[in-house]
Amino acid sequence: MQSVDKFEPLFRPQSIAVVGASRKKHKLGHVITANIVGAGYKGKLYPVNPAGGEILGQTVYASCADLPEAPDLGIVIVPRDRVLRSLVELGRAGAGAVLIITAGFRETGREGFELEQEMANIATRWGFVLMGPNSLGLINTGHHLNASIAAQVPPQGNIGFFSQSGALCSAILDWAMGEKLGFSKFLSLGNKAGISEADALEAMADDPGTSVIIGYLESLENGREFMRVAQKVTEKKPVIMIKAGTTQAGARATSSHTGSVSGSIEACRAAFAQSGIIQVDDIESLFDLARAFSCQPLPQGHNLTVITNSGGPGILAADACELSGLHLATPASQTITALRAALPAYASLYNPIDIIGDAGADRYRATLEAVVDDDMTHAVMVVLTPTASAQITETAQAVIDVAETSDKPMFACFMGDSRVSPGRDMLLDAGIPCYAYPEPAVRALSAMVRQQRWQNRPWPVEVCFRRDKGKAERLVRNALEIHLPELRQAQAFEMAMAYELPVPESKLARTSDQAARAAKKIGYPVALKIVSPHIDRRSGLDAVALNLETPQQVRSAFRDITSRVMRLRPGAYITGCLVQSMGPANAREVKIRLRQDPQFGPMVGFSMAGPAADILGDEAWRLAPLTLQDAQEIVREIRSYPLLRGVRGQPPVNFGALEDMVMTVSQMADDFPNIREAELNPVLVDEYGALVADLRLTVG
Repeated sequence: MQSVDKFEPLFRPQSIAVVGASRKKHKLGHVITANIVGAGYKGKLYPVNPAGGEILGQTVYASCADLPEAPDLGIVIVPRDRVLRSLVELGRAGAGAVLIITAGFRETGREGFELEQEMANIATRWGFVLMGPNSLGLINTGHHLNASIAAQVPPQGNIGFFSQSGALCSAILDWAMGEKLGFSKFLSLGNKAGISEADALEAMADDPGTSVIIGYLESLENGREFMRVAQKVTEKKPVIMIKAGTTQAGARATSSHTGSVSGSIEACRAAFAQSGIIQVDDIESLFDLARAFSCQPLPQGHNLTVITNSGGPGILAADACELSGLHLATPASQTITALRAALPAYASLYNPIDIIGDAGADRYRATLEAVVDDDMTHAVMVVLTPTASAQITETAQAVIDVAETSDKPMFACFMGDSRVSPGRDMLLDAGIPCYAYPEPAVRALSAMVRQQRWQNRPWPVEVCFRRDKGKAERLVRNALEIHLPELRQAQAFEMAMAYELPVPESKLARTSDQAARAAKKIGYPVALKIVSPHIDRRSGLDAVALNLETPQQVRSAFRDITSRVMRLRPGAYITGCLVQSMGPANAREVKIRLRQDPQFGPMVGFSMAGPAADILGDEAWRLAPLTLQDAQEIVREIRSYPLLRGVRGQPPVNFGALEDMVMTVSQMADDFPNIREAELNPVLVDEYGALVADLRLTVG
């Protein structure tokens, strides 16, 4: 990651050399030069082109060696085969930063990737900051700098934006102009041969002109570094991200677009959750939230008061609140008294406050003044539908006036289009987010509540569990030495015991008589499970027998299981059957998983056992190592959580035992990066404790 001081020549250059400047208006070299001039850049501009002459009133220099001074920023817009030479020339000229617009590198294959590696080497050799290649450029509105190929410059504001996609930057710039959304910085990172998304985050975190940071990501070169930086940044400012390439189709598109590998959706969501990033799923939500964060204070709680002149939108807002984790505030008695004095007798005084369809601006104003003084109200949303009696602009002005006297976040929802647009424009100009429907307003407020909680969260508690690490190392080393990708079941259970994970008493039986003797020693009832290096224990071969209570049942089950497997899988080597004590009768079954992600490393997953996780995707993930808070969240995050809390008279499970087990698996992941995958399935948990009934562990 770059030092923040090194970003100065990139974001606030006092002199710029445009290598590849052109007189031809259709050439990018001319577009860049014209955009720099047109934005009112105050520094010195040096177009570079072997033809010399003059471009847009600026003297053209034949080469970088002819420049009158070392440029702070060099912009390269030359054919691909001349880029490296231009970089060396700018390095010799003393450039502090270089922005490469030219495309056709890693996204085209191995040769392009190797050229990018050489770019990075040149930047390191000459000590300049590198951005790109395949970049749209950058905009710094506070510095009157438009060093991009974008046709428009957004209004100055406090939103910082970065993106890997240049074309998306162009579309968003055009959209922002129409929405009157102001930006501080606008960065197109391109292929990230130099500056990464982590660098962009840190640079904007220390920028006094940026209050909220938003970004579009396709891939992360160093997921752990990005998380480390994001955790620091989100303590100061909200960071809102949309991550593309989280499906198979999207990952293929990402690879062809930037030549990068896209991490799994579970890893990205976990990384964002653990680093305080607010993740959204679409561009519209990205900017709905950005607008709210850019102009409103964070709420000090999750209670929302809705004021509406129509019952239907109020109901929609109430539904959205419950789905988003917000609460409708209960008005205090003095608030009810004030509302009763200000509103008609048939108005609804309880939240949502329905002031009836004939409400004018004065009724809105009186209601607002009553609720903003209520300590139980943390935020206010004003809903207006364009009834015949609605006073659009007057109501907007009432909202603006009351908002100026309050430190609570204020949202508006003016539903409709042509009639309400003057009022909506007034609100947006005054810095009050105004939406066309209640749902996006509620989503934005919910995100602000989460940000407030994140910034005021307790210090994370890290726990190190006891384990026999030496024994665990021997088990893993032995498996690697004999090229065994998956530990045999006996060794897997030894690994569990090395980490003091509770496991049922187990014995390997190679004959039916051995199985009966083992069952007698363990104590009835017992379970039998096939043991074979060639058979997944969840292969659907009916290779498990439960609740066996007599020696005859054990012998019969052993013969049935082994003969069935031999018939269905004739090539499989069968070691025998594992005899195990049965777990608690009324236990609920859960699954704890460990796997490696290519961008973020080890991650731990939690779900109910069975098809809920595999088919419905009801699984929660966190990146290892987990804190105690992470373990508590992952267990409670799944949609099936009520089953663990207890339904129909069932007692809640022992959550402490579950959380300890999740933390132990996290410890194992941290200790052994060469554990590729582990699955504790099922884990039997009841009100007394948790037990690992089966364990699968892969190394490599």
